[in-house]
Amino acid sequence: MTTGRMAFRWRIMAELDRLRLTQILSPAFPIGSFAHSQGLEWAIASGAVRDGAGMEAWVAAVISRGSGFADAVFLSMGRQAGADLDRLAELYDAFVPAVGRRLEAAELARGFRALTDASAPDLPYVLALARETASLDVPEVEVLGLYLQALAVQLLSVAVRFMPLGQGETQRILAALAPVIADAARRASGAGEEALFTFTPGADIAAMAQEHMETRIFRS
Repeated sequence: MTTGRMAFRWRIMAELDRLRLTQILSPAFPIGSFAHSQGLEWAIASGAVRDGAGMEAWVAAVISRGSGFADAVFLSMGRQAGADLDRLAELYDAFVPAVGRRLEAAELARGFRALTDASAPDLPYVLALARETASLDVPEVEVLGLYLQALAVQLLSVAVRFMPLGQGETQRILAALAPVIADAARRASGAGEEALFTFTPGADIAAMAQEHMETRIFRS
């Protein structure tokens, strides 16, 4: 009976942790991600991304081999026992390709801390998220998958407002991206610094160019 009660309590705690995770990684969690496009604003304005097919390819590249995948690796490294978050923060700062991306990481972190733990150390968003989720009893691949899906929603919301892209097409693209998200989460889970790479020069150039647009609605 005691063993049964312990197992039941464990299941309840795991369910509560999963609910907490889905809350803080929900696109509705108000940390300010809606204000950032990661250069997509410039890509759409310049014609590099013109339609739903272009959006799907862009987001898939960011998640599978771009800044999204790199961020997932940082998230995984930050969640590991004994992780040196200050050192990882310095590495993260050196790794981001554009000033706007650095601004985004700082602003989202501030919003995240305000809603979770105002006394938490000043870290880039993915490392603040790593600190918050490290103790959750949820498989890491699930944590990374939900993070990457939230990123996909963030980027697709840019197209909804700026292209514009219809809500139905947006949901179709998000569903089509599920295998890409799941694969990237599996590859990033448990990865180390050797896995840090990106090969999305177009997205990196867009992130840099967006900073110099005369008129823009997104901060990055």
